[in-house]
Amino acid sequence: MNRGRIIAGALAALLAVPALSQSSAPNPFQPPSHVAPWPELAGGKTREERAKSYELSPELHRNVSAAEIRAQRARLDSALAAIKPQRPGTPDAYVLTIALDSDPVFAREAREAARVLSARYGAEGRTLMLAGPDGTRDDAPHGSITALLLALAHLGTVMDGKEDVLVLYTTSHGSDIGLAYHYGDHGYGVLSPPKLKAALAEAGIARRVLILSACYSGVFVPALASPDTAILTAAASTRSSFGCVAENDWTFFGDALINRALRQPVGLEEAARLAGRSVAEWEAKSRFLASLPQTSIGTGVKAWLPQIEAAMPRAGSSPVGRPAFDEASLKAAAK
Repeated sequence: MNRGRIIAGALAALLAVPALSQSSAPNPFQPPSHVAPWPELAGGKTREERAKSYELSPELHRNVSAAEIRAQRARLDSALAAIKPQRPGTPDAYVLTIALDSDPVFAREAREAARVLSARYGAEGRTLMLAGPDGTRDDAPHGSITALLLALAHLGTVMDGKEDVLVLYTTSHGSDIGLAYHYGDHGYGVLSPPKLKAALAEAGIARRVLILSACYSGVFVPALASPDTAILTAAASTRSSFGCVAENDWTFFGDALINRALRQPVGLEEAARLAGRSVAEWEAKSRFLASLPQTSIGTGVKAWLPQIEAAMPRAGSSPVGRPAFDEASLKAAAK
């Protein structure tokens, strides 16, 4: 992989994050907008040194008060303490959803993904959602790289790493070096494939369903693939994904997979196929370059996936929120 393209692609993707529209009326749940330029995160003078720095997942917080840091840590500690321990002899699913960007589409998607995945995998009491304000509420620990790493480390202490299953859903902007963490003008970072792999290994979580919704998210497949891992990504390693507009309720991939396919009583692999077809159809009608969602199912997954999917509702449920793709609006705009 060309190192220069890695850095250039990362910065181009991160600096292209759209600013949120501001309401004229004060709203305590209004997410912070992205205004300031993306700061330098990578150390080193050469391209190789900078690429290595990004692989280490740099994270920067600035202009955050001590009171806010304490409040967020208290929220996270409380949420982690509420997670139920595993039941010996019973493969339990633990669901973790996280919005890594303060654009509210990601918070809305992470919140509903937590509900859908918890119901599908019988994870009530074993579900953790990390997301900032979405315009209507601010009642959860905010998503960040640090929060994600702490959550994974804690789950590793309550799960049986060889028996239970982690179902992880991330939603954010992304680049060809990893997932972007971007909270207003206060938090910045890059979660790289090697860092996520190391965090899962350190937590001792071997069985996992990893669903990564972001541009270029296919870069995680080679690093995270294993016999006991199922990986679904919103895009190939060289492609963008779509629908990540602040005002949306869903991204294309989130709507297709979480809001539609995974609400149905079908297996994960079939759900991935259904979602891929929906995304491809929406992109073609929008005249977007295909994002090419990726699916990698390890050889050992079929031995334990049916055990947690046995908890899925027998009847499907209807999508919620505004659809990510509105064909009527597209036709009206074309006139």
